[in-house]
Amino acid sequence: MTPVGFYGDAEGGIFGRLLDFLNRLDEARIHFRLEHTRPDSVMVDAAVPGWRWEIECMADGSVDIERYASVAGVENDPTMIEALSALD
Repeated sequence: MTPVGFYGDAEGGIFGRLLDFLNRLDEARIHFRLEHTRPDSVMVDAAVPGWRWEIECMADGSVDIERYASVAGVENDPTMIEALSALD
């Protein structure tokens, strides 16, 4: 059985750093999902009230972060759905 915290030859590399980050999100009970939107990265899409974060861990070890804040909190306007679908 592999000991907890051992990542093979990736320990200390980008994969180990990614796993450490995901474990910290778990411990903080922050909802996230993983996505693969570019051939050289793994994206962590994290959500907390009022914020959404996109954290892309690149194969070269760099990290790109984009943050999106809630504009006006909860809204109850059905026309907003129409506005969203018109953006395409």
